[in-house]
Amino acid sequence: MSHENAIHWFRKCLRIHDNPALLEAIKNSKHFWPIFILDPWFVKNMKCGPNRWRFLAQSLQDLDDSLRKFNSRLFVIRGKPMEVFPQIVKKWKIKLLTFESDTEPYAKVRDEEIQTLMKILKVEVCTFSTNTIYNPEKIIEFNGKVPLTMQAYLNIVDKIGLPAKPVQSEEKIILLTSDKERCSPLEDISDSKYDVPTLEELGVKVNDLYPCLYPGGETEALKRLERSLSNEQYVCKFSKPDTSPNSIKPSTTVLSPYVKFGCLSARTFYYKIRDVYLKSKSGYTKPPVSLHGQLFWREFFYTVGSVTPHFDQMIENSVCRQIPWMENKEHLEAWAHGRTGYPFIDAIMTQLRQEGWVHHLARHAVACFLTRGDLWISWEHGMKVFEELLLDADWSLNAGNWMWLSASAFFHQYYRVYSPIAFGKKTDKNGDYIRKYVPILKRFPPEYIYEPWKAPKKLQEQLGCVIGKDYPSPIVDHDKARVENLRRMDAVYKSAKESGGKKSASPKKSQKQSPKASSSHQTSALSSTPKSTKRANSQQQNKITKFLKLQ
Repeated sequence: MSHENAIHWFRKCLRIHDNPALLEAIKNSKHFWPIFILDPWFVKNMKCGPNRWRFLAQSLQDLDDSLRKFNSRLFVIRGKPMEVFPQIVKKWKIKLLTFESDTEPYAKVRDEEIQTLMKILKVEVCTFSTNTIYNPEKIIEFNGKVPLTMQAYLNIVDKIGLPAKPVQSEEKIILLTSDKERCSPLEDISDSKYDVPTLEELGVKVNDLYPCLYPGGETEALKRLERSLSNEQYVCKFSKPDTSPNSIKPSTTVLSPYVKFGCLSARTFYYKIRDVYLKSKSGYTKPPVSLHGQLFWREFFYTVGSVTPHFDQMIENSVCRQIPWMENKEHLEAWAHGRTGYPFIDAIMTQLRQEGWVHHLARHAVACFLTRGDLWISWEHGMKVFEELLLDADWSLNAGNWMWLSASAFFHQYYRVYSPIAFGKKTDKNGDYIRKYVPILKRFPPEYIYEPWKAPKKLQEQLGCVIGKDYPSPIVDHDKARVENLRRMDAVYKSAKESGGKKSASPKKSQKQSPKASSSHQTSALSSTPKSTKRANSQQQNKITKFLKLQ
């Protein structure tokens, strides 16, 4: 059905390629407005680090640049969606709204509000599932229930078959927009109030930023994709466990931030990898360790998170084992800021804070250290730190991985503990990674670089770094902490077994429990923490009622 005017709402798919929702808006209208809604309240209050704000701003700018080639632009509108839409629908006489569907709990509530509002405004709404390779709803429908293991998920997609191919939207958009009347009106294109936000507007202190290693945007994403897949041997032999967590140059593609923000379509990524596989004469690795496997991990956690209430917290989370974690603010701060006294752990956290990305196995090491390995601190705290610092912080993946690595869900071999000393030595005996990110230790010889406290005091003085003064002593004894935490995990798992396989009893009241995850709706392209359904539904009714009274 053709409409006079349409809006495409960019949220988590900040791209032109493989964007059927964008194509739908252009194809079925004479004029269209591509928008991104930025809520100033979230800019001021949400816990999002400067690297991720910068990545978002770069991605929006790149998208704006691309849209201008089609005689349009990106309209960045400041405000709350429920307040913004009545205004722009009336101003621009909109009859069609398109956007990609979102599986996160907070987003489902938001989108229900918008659907109800659009019905009142007599605006047709078209949505498309394009943020994942497979639609999570279809996966669950096909299986009859949500898969709770990666192998179960892989079995399902194997039966379903190949996913839908990416839509060649860019070529079609070029043809459709050759007629200027189909694009945004000139007076709106030139209005500066819709400009992409500056870093200052996003609250970022530019002088505090480190050099940008991973520029945001679709243009950069496609360049990196092509570069990553140009090496057939690398693609076909890729096995995640065999890559290095502490190489100076990343040993993986570092495409995860681009998939997270939707600068790179997961379907496009999947089929580009498949093209390389099909050309190979020597075979290729298989999921879950292959490149396809890395995409399927994302799909798996998206699927589970889409239907599991309270997925980002321990309490009331049906898939999460209830563990009596301890509260220790000093240890948490030391871990988060790279001051544990374990150089390998501190180097990882420093890289994360400076660059916004660390290797997945490095994430394993620091997550294990915070939780079941050494500090016995709840995975929820670690998840929140990662949500702030990671460029690729994705709500369901972040929560799912933290439950996995703390042996709270999905992974139960809790006796496999990452050593903060031995693990890093496997791939970097000389400690070059530590020397880069913990430069105060750069003069230490290899035999002491992972355990500087063992260096003779006289040598420490000669090297200009006295442990306990210039660099912290270890905040825990790893060997002792490991033994004690294994005992604790034994007790938790034994209790669960005795209670008939339940996730075990709630944590004892004597333990200082982690608070439930804070609730807030957040800007779509960034990670989010959902509100409870009951509260959100109440808010929805209040907003709609208020709107009706204004009509």
